[in-house]
Amino acid sequence: EKPNQPDTLNYLGFATRKLGDYEKGEEYYLLGLQIDPDHKGINEYLGELYVVTDRIDLAKERLSVLKNCNCEEYKELKEIIEGKKQSKY
Repeated sequence: EKPNQPDTLNYLGFATRKLGDYEKGEEYYLLGLQIDPDHKGINEYLGELYVVTDRIDLAKERLSVLKNCNCEEYKELKEIIEGKKQSKY
């Protein structure tokens, strides 16, 4: 209904990333961050995409955006970057 909303772009990024289209998934996430740079879901999932595509420095940048939120997204991405767990999705 609203394709240019951050939540919608997050879902589109998630779906395309899970289908293996990392490039398109990244595009959706980056569009969402243009609207809401602090979106927790987008920052976490984009960080996960960066881990899977072996761009750890970029994943750590996403983690730094989340560091003050005291949220599940921060904890999840931190453990994935550290190799302590796999993405739950």
